[in-house]
Amino acid sequence: MRIGLPKEIKDQEFRVGLTPATVYTLCQQGHGVVVQTGAGAGSGFTDEIYQEAGATLVEDAAEAWAQELVVKVKEPQPSEYDYFRPDLILFTYLHLAAERTLTEALISSGIQAAIAYETVTTGDGRLPLLTPMSVIAGRLSVQFGARYLERQQGGRGVLLGGIPGVAAGCVVILGGGVVGTEAAKMALGLGARVQIIDINVDRLAYLETLFGSRVELLYSSPRQIETSVPQADLLIGAVLVPGRKAPVLVSKELVAQMKPGSVIIDVAVDQGGCIETLRPTSHSQPTYLESGVVHFGVPNMPGAVPWTATQALNNATAPYVLKLANQGMGALITDAGLKAGLNVAKGRLVHLAVQEVFADLAKPY
Repeated sequence: MRIGLPKEIKDQEFRVGLTPATVYTLCQQGHGVVVQTGAGAGSGFTDEIYQEAGATLVEDAAEAWAQELVVKVKEPQPSEYDYFRPDLILFTYLHLAAERTLTEALISSGIQAAIAYETVTTGDGRLPLLTPMSVIAGRLSVQFGARYLERQQGGRGVLLGGIPGVAAGCVVILGGGVVGTEAAKMALGLGARVQIIDINVDRLAYLETLFGSRVELLYSSPRQIETSVPQADLLIGAVLVPGRKAPVLVSKELVAQMKPGSVIIDVAVDQGGCIETLRPTSHSQPTYLESGVVHFGVPNMPGAVPWTATQALNNATAPYVLKLANQGMGALITDAGLKAGLNVAKGRLVHLAVQEVFADLAKPY
């Protein structure tokens, strides 16, 4: 199969869809890989390394997109929509529930298959291609939060760990999944006071085995959220509903009750986010003030650490890329978990969760 690796064009997105090691494996198995020049530079992979791995380098993004299978990291940007065509298999993050325009473009193109990393599943219901980026985003949420709490960045001037004689900062995390768990680990490491709020009692019980009494584990209810949010120096949204928009848990009225200079980071902003006042931003302009609160809404947070993130993502995606390269669309028949990643096929929206979001676009498949 001919596989294309275009350079990412989302603002300051330095990750790349395939490492040279995976390219080498693909080429050894008889596949052709076309890499756009500079695609791996942000992750520390030079064009020469890709050439040595067996790839063909091309200057033009259109040439990379012209292959049978295109592997990316982030959802295609509007300037890339013209590359969609009926014989293309696209494998990348899509997050269609928050991207109506992209959804419509994929449907109208008649694309053979648009497979989303974030909805690929395992037999036990895990999301193997979302997990490594969730780990990184959860850890970065506290790292970024600590930075934007600095006075020079518009924050309250709070040191999350405090010092003897001065209280530590308070971190409130909405959601106790992978993102929330990793955020709690980092916040605890800095010495912060941490609360995790989750609706799943079994998950809270599991988190107790990890954190014991070091983290306050609270059942999610409107009343609890109304009590905890105003206390937060750093509020982290970590709510994910696969394929769907995240529910809004924090209203703009509640945000207005937070302390001036406190910080909000919503890791699920690319799925709509769970905080009413938070909207997508970018690495170039990551924050804005609303009701005196610093809002951070960068949807591609792991792009800030591409050397780590690219390798972590590729470790997870490589087996699926190889399966698609070797079997083509047949891979969706032999692998039910990969089929769960199929969002759009041949002019139809096929993922049930995304169909619920865009009922007017759904047709029988």
